[in-house]
Amino acid sequence: MTEQFCTSRRGFLRSCLAGSLISAVPQAPEKSRVTIARDPSLRPSGASVDSSRLLAMLDRSMQALSDRDSPADAWRKIFRPGETVGLKLNCLAGKGISTSPILVEAICERLQEAGVSGKDIIVWDRLNADLESAGFRVSTQPKPIRFVGNEVFGYEDDLAAFGSVGSLLCRTLTRMCDAVINLPVLKDHGIVGVTLAMKNLFGAVHNPNKYHLNVGDPYVADVSMLQPVRQKVRLTICDATTAQYEGGPSFMPQWTWPFNGLLVSRDPVALDYTGWQIIEKKRAEKGMKSLKEVGRAPTYIATAADAQHRLGTNDPGRIECVEV
Repeated sequence: MTEQFCTSRRGFLRSCLAGSLISAVPQAPEKSRVTIARDPSLRPSGASVDSSRLLAMLDRSMQALSDRDSPADAWRKIFRPGETVGLKLNCLAGKGISTSPILVEAICERLQEAGVSGKDIIVWDRLNADLESAGFRVSTQPKPIRFVGNEVFGYEDDLAAFGSVGSLLCRTLTRMCDAVINLPVLKDHGIVGVTLAMKNLFGAVHNPNKYHLNVGDPYVADVSMLQPVRQKVRLTICDATTAQYEGGPSFMPQWTWPFNGLLVSRDPVALDYTGWQIIEKKRAEKGMKSLKEVGRAPTYIATAADAQHRLGTNDPGRIECVEV
């Protein structure tokens, strides 16, 4: 389904050249770019991901997203030396389908090459136990890099509120991080349809269990409107090395497939819409009903794009989806 609104790398470069030649012509409103990098040889020996190939996919993604010629320049466009950068993982499902340690290692490597010190990188998720179940070692020391659950720094004492939500935000987000990279996984969710960029930020609040009614609408969008979330999350890198089209958020291997890719964007709504379409395509290939047909269409994605939220776009005509 992504082929309907994605361009190839060659087509993307061709369109950039054409745009430079007709710059005097009035342009349409700027589109939100989502890059999709894939490598069919990502697992040359079977189940294990090749770290060098994953790093190459990350580099292609960041350079295409940022229009930069080198990985370091791409990262410097978004993050600055001296900032503390948080990496928000998705580790709920354990090693089966969580944010990959290999991807986290690659991102930390590139951030440091761009001038962000290792002591200024915090890798975090909701619980220490979740990090450990996904293959990470909890460490509260700033050298070389901290890996912490929310219980390490705790939650704020005062509620943050928007629309239908009122939550205590974790201090890892509010006090420790200047900027955040959101690292969800491409997967189905048995209650809210899909769990991608915006849903992953439920891991920043103390009461996510309260926000699953009505297929998460408008709760998922409203959590993303909480001021520290909206101000600090600068980039989403969706781990789609292994994806899941049914049975999430728990790991259900019978419904996973090796997508062997990454989805990257600065627009969480555009990324969520794109990831949703990929999951729907796989469900159709497997002869399954659509999420709408089973009552789980993620309508919160449209809510996040409405006039009250303006978190991004869910309009395919305004999403520049580039395969690299």
